[in-house]
Amino acid sequence: MATDRIQEAFRKAESEGRIALAPYVTVGFPELGLTADIVRSLVEAGADVVELGVPFSDPLGEGPTIQASSHKALVNGVTPETCFETVKDIRAAGIDVPIIFMGYYNTILSMGLDEYCSSASGAGVDGIIAADLPAAEAGPLQDACDAAGLSLVPLIALTSTDQSIEHACKRAKGFIYCISVLGVTGARATMSDRVEGLANKVRGYTDLPIGIGFGISNAGHVAEAAEFADGVAIGSAVINALADGDPAGAAERGGAYIRSLVPGTPRKVVAN
Repeated sequence: MATDRIQEAFRKAESEGRIALAPYVTVGFPELGLTADIVRSLVEAGADVVELGVPFSDPLGEGPTIQASSHKALVNGVTPETCFETVKDIRAAGIDVPIIFMGYYNTILSMGLDEYCSSASGAGVDGIIAADLPAAEAGPLQDACDAAGLSLVPLIALTSTDQSIEHACKRAKGFIYCISVLGVTGARATMSDRVEGLANKVRGYTDLPIGIGFGISNAGHVAEAAEFADGVAIGSAVINALADGDPAGAAERGGAYIRSLVPGTPRKVVAN
């Protein structure tokens, strides 16, 4: 099952004494046709899970870096169908790490929940994150994901109430994504000291792995997260690396960046 693949990636990292790395790549950025090579480079460098950003015209949860990458991908002609085909290419290349689509609910809704989820699953996607869909309103998408064998991964914020955390965890699969900052995505100099408390609170409601995202940009941040989390998601800093030079070298730069994070991954959190 798809759920097992995501959890197994986190558990494998745990068994190796480290936390999992889950980089984010916008499909079709910096150019069409490069995403599969970029993903391969990230995986070879140490990525355990890959988040593929499905471009959307109004990504409200994103900071300027990922917004710009989404806009460029749309200009490049990326559609949801492009994203499905990209995953097929990744799987055809023998890359078998879990892949999670990260995007916005309108994209899913406009295609139809069942069609989107079945197409994603058929392409080789393991899970979905709908960044703007509150867990309290996610029932129909959860049903469609369940039917397609996908994990619907919830986002939990520093401002989430105990009630909303409990609700989000109740039907969650794959892992729980805890947002480490107040605000939108983007590389930051420091992480909020409140996120450890959030992660510990979430563990009271679920046995699923805990991933920390938003604002993770260097090995020091990863090492901080390794004290209380099971993995980290890295977005804007990956996109910055891909953008920093000729597109032909994007995959190599992305891999080098992920390798720079590996020294921070030794696990300090007490296993569940």
